[in-house]
Amino acid sequence: MIRFLHGADFHLDSAFGALPPGQAAARRRESRELALRLADYVNEHGVDLVLLAGDLFDSASPFRETGEQLAAALGQKRARVFISPGNHDWYGPNSPWETVNWPENVYVFKESTLTAVEVPERNLVIHGAAFTGPEQPESLLAGFTAPADGKRHIGLLHGELDGAEARYGPIRREEAAASGLCYLALGHVHKRTAPLTLGRTVCAWPGCPEGRGFDELGEKGFYEGTISDGGEVSLTFVPFARHRYEILEVDVTGKEPRAAVEAALPPETAGDLYRILLTGETGEGGAGAAAIQEALADRFYALEVRDRTRMAEDLWQRAEEDSLRGLFLRELRQRRKQAETEAERAEIDLAARFGLAALDHRDLG
Repeated sequence: MIRFLHGADFHLDSAFGALPPGQAAARRRESRELALRLADYVNEHGVDLVLLAGDLFDSASPFRETGEQLAAALGQKRARVFISPGNHDWYGPNSPWETVNWPENVYVFKESTLTAVEVPERNLVIHGAAFTGPEQPESLLAGFTAPADGKRHIGLLHGELDGAEARYGPIRREEAAASGLCYLALGHVHKRTAPLTLGRTVCAWPGCPEGRGFDELGEKGFYEGTISDGGEVSLTFVPFARHRYEILEVDVTGKEPRAAVEAALPPETAGDLYRILLTGETGEGGAGAAAIQEALADRFYALEVRDRTRMAEDLWQRAEEDSLRGLFLRELRQRRKQAETEAERAEIDLAARFGLAALDHRDLG
């Protein structure tokens, strides 16, 4: 039996530009430490084989120090390591795949066609390829079938399955089904996918090991698996991220907003980055998003609170008052009725709140 780890899409040297400079720098340091943490995991859990399916760097020209740190960490693994460069970290003459001195246990695929590397002591063959530019419009699996030679055959590629556009290593289902591979380790898709069996081939994307923004939510990590002597594959997802991005929507209708948020939060959030969306109906002062953010910020690694509430309907009834306030509300109420989207209505609600605050000489914040 072979025990393997399948990871992808580290995107080392990502900018983390949405964070304050200090936190962004800290997250870049943490991302470089990822490979060291993985080395500890590999050695502690007796992993024999590490499959890294591309985009380990966020660009084809990362800081040299980042490449050297990755090489040193991979060299600490008591396992064979195979890498297929992707569209962000594509292989080229000046890429780290060429300029960094990679340790003996690491093999980097360098061609844009499938090549095979035998691991005879494991009765195993790894078939992989590299992006050699930022795009790879042809399928790297087209026309391939592993030989029926009694060996276990694994594929390692960066690419999409039935992608909407043929730019990033498109793979067709029928190609995977005809490949004869027992496992196809894939990268590029940042959201983990459940294992998919096509023909006799098990395919999977582990997603990225750390989220970098609110488009990469929830648990992140890698797949750990085994391949039996007969080629049967078993996979387990291992959460490994230090920080999670989460979006939490809280309806504050008829509630004290801060209390409603605190009631909706899980007990442990100190390492997480949260975007809290306040929804429902509130008074003319809104839900106090800024005050909630200030009060709860220490409970998170990073927090932003957005007010998506709408003004309670009874507030619009004051539009009938014979006053400047009533005139103001009647004008906005008419515009609100004519608004075609929820976003337009939300903008009008916000304008009403600020306008009423100004009329009453109040501070809305």
